[in-house]
Amino acid sequence: MAETKSDIKILALVGSLRAASINRKIAELAAAVASDGVTVTIFEGLGQLPFYNEEIDDTMTAGAPAVAPVAALRAAAADADAALVVTPEYNGSFPAVIKNAIDWLSRPFGDGALKDKPLVVIGGSMGQYGGVWSHDATRKSFGIAGAEVIEAIKLSVPFRTLDGKAPAEDAELSANVRDVVGKLAAEVG
Repeated sequence: MAETKSDIKILALVGSLRAASINRKIAELAAAVASDGVTVTIFEGLGQLPFYNEEIDDTMTAGAPAVAPVAALRAAAADADAALVVTPEYNGSFPAVIKNAIDWLSRPFGDGALKDKPLVVIGGSMGQYGGVWSHDATRKSFGIAGAEVIEAIKLSVPFRTLDGKAPAEDAELSANVRDVVGKLAAEVG
């Protein structure tokens, strides 16, 4: 099917590497509830990214063979119209895998693959506030890295509120995720 001008591509980055994580299930829910003309695609390679190293990055920009996971992440971000970060809170902050992705996506300095693209951070955690500290820190870092962080769109889910249900089985969460994806898509200019 040919892409139309109304098609909006949202890249989802998940901060938990566990296949059965609730945050991954929230990202999958975002893909499932996206309205027609909006596609949410989860990037599958965050766990394969090497830690950011400027020497590796310099060899990539000098024409040497690219580190495949980094090239894939940057290509996915460049192809996306917006980004949705779905992350838990680890020890009061965001997971290293998200920080590493931010570092790779912020380069080349001042012209990273998410520069000026709308970005929203959501997710959940075991704590009573659902990962608010993590989400705030993630928004700050992505903003410094050049993304257009949409501060007004927030969703932090305390896992206890799911009462043992999968995210897709919770009608309120499904509606909230659909709202987030719709509002993020509306930010695409």
